[in-house]
Amino acid sequence: MSDSKLGLDFKKVEGARKMAGDIAGQVQRFVENYTTVAVERTLCRLMGIDGVDSDGIPLPNLLVDKLKEKGILGDGVLYFLGNAIYPGGKSPQQIAEDISRGTYDFSHHQTLPSSDAGEVLRPLIEQSVSRIRAKRLTREQSIEKLGEGSRPYLYVIVATGNIYEDAVQAQAAARQGADIIAVIRTTGQSLLDYVPYGATTEGFGGTFATQENFRIMRKALDQVGEEIGRYIRLCNYCSGLCMPEIAVMGAFEGLDVMLNDALYGILFRDINMQRTLIDQYFSRMINGFAGVIINTGEDNYLTTADAYEEAHTVLASDFINEQLALIAGIPEEQMGLGHAFEMDPDLENAFLYELAQAQMIREIFPRAPLKYMPPTKFMTGNIFRGHIQDALFNLAGIWTGQGIQLLGMPTEAIHTPFMSDRYLSIENARYIFTSFRNIGQEVEFKKDGMIRKRAAEVLNKAYDLLEKVKEEGLFTALEKGYFANVRRSRQGGKGLDGVTRKSSLYLNPYIELFKVNR
Repeated sequence: MSDSKLGLDFKKVEGARKMAGDIAGQVQRFVENYTTVAVERTLCRLMGIDGVDSDGIPLPNLLVDKLKEKGILGDGVLYFLGNAIYPGGKSPQQIAEDISRGTYDFSHHQTLPSSDAGEVLRPLIEQSVSRIRAKRLTREQSIEKLGEGSRPYLYVIVATGNIYEDAVQAQAAARQGADIIAVIRTTGQSLLDYVPYGATTEGFGGTFATQENFRIMRKALDQVGEEIGRYIRLCNYCSGLCMPEIAVMGAFEGLDVMLNDALYGILFRDINMQRTLIDQYFSRMINGFAGVIINTGEDNYLTTADAYEEAHTVLASDFINEQLALIAGIPEEQMGLGHAFEMDPDLENAFLYELAQAQMIREIFPRAPLKYMPPTKFMTGNIFRGHIQDALFNLAGIWTGQGIQLLGMPTEAIHTPFMSDRYLSIENARYIFTSFRNIGQEVEFKKDGMIRKRAAEVLNKAYDLLEKVKEEGLFTALEKGYFANVRRSRQGGKGLDGVTRKSSLYLNPYIELFKVNR
């Protein structure tokens, strides 16, 4: 990139990218040998299995848990479904219901080789692939018909706990000017090893991510989009113990953006690193095929570590997340790599350092719709100071050409946003984005000034960190606390008991289909 405003050393950038690719390759060699309960439940959902039994247990959980109990999960649920469908011609849903009633045990019918089981399932596989492709086409046609907001997209949250109230607030935010609505997920859902079923009206700190809730919100945003003449993107979370499962539910219901990070759950939810890194691969394959923009969570590192001292860890993680996403087939245009405006406002020249880092990330990942996170760590409850902090964040965002601007709220650290809070935040961003629209094209950075020096310093430190991670491996780096100053055990955390080595019978045709059928 010869026209770097920061004078970045792009040989060093490419060296860092290569090391991140080597790190991702090490991870992938591990990932390809294992499956998880979440991956297998995802395959159940792709086969059309949905609903709950008489005790409220999701049918995908019921099937996968049966295989796990018998110690045969490594053969994969598709192998058993192929064998179960073959003799009687029942649908996967009918088979799941029979198992839930105790009238059928499909683990006893192991007669077909894997290739033949795959052939039996082929019509169902093609049907699910077509369903996801149709949703992607619908999005593309809607954007072509209605258009959408210019970048940076204005991204706001709703978090009432009640999906029907969320829909009302989301439509209000769209009318106020929002481009992306994120439905914040209820506290703790990332630690549930199942996905709740149906519409939900109670949640703490957010609303449950369910397929029915996705459908309700997508319908509400489609309605308001037609009304205001602008396509509105819908965001939710597929992080946590159900990462690929929620990804496919989002793909079925036409979500546009999903929180999907390779490391976030490990660092901030203490989910086992092996489980997370296996799950992220298949979840990203689904998101890539569905045309979903993924959001990564590097911004969170700066809530537990100092934003000035540890900025290089954000860049290093962005490099790793980029390479893991490429392995899963996600193009750069769908990588909402994360970073944040989180320095102490009392730090002298903090804005200049923030500007340097935002411009650096923009230049290193030029095609990615970067997700820029607002100040939260140093919000105090003083709404007037907070509004100014958000204004400076918005100025940095438009100046450096960010892709997704997650708007800060003046009432951050006080309460969940009211509709009036969102209005003020959107008004703030629109005013600054209009007034400073082309500042990035007009202003240059002093050759030996602090902005260029800061960017070079962060890049050099990220390069050095990636050298260490490449030498030691990502698992060891996470154990040593290289990211976010958080240490995690390779054998610890939640969900390791859901990881199983694949057997020679294992079957998952979607991996190749999602790669080649975009």
